[in-house]
Amino acid sequence: MDRQAMLALLNRRPFEPFSVHMSNGESFEVRHPEVAALGKSRLVIVDPETDRMDIIGLLHVASVHSAQAA
Repeated sequence: MDRQAMLALLNRRPFEPFSVHMSNGESFEVRHPEVAALGKSRLVIVDPETDRMDIIGLLHVASVHSAQAA
């Protein structure tokens, strides 16, 4: 996934939660835009409840899925 596509997801209004699925099978939830920071080639996601921080390379994002029910 490229930076512009991720930026569009994070800036969507109203914001729609989504999950990021990696090429290695891991997945990460982005429930609010405030929990994510987008760099040039990486995305940082923080879980505010556990304080866990994940740094993921955009190059390894396999897919993104909306958390909203269709």
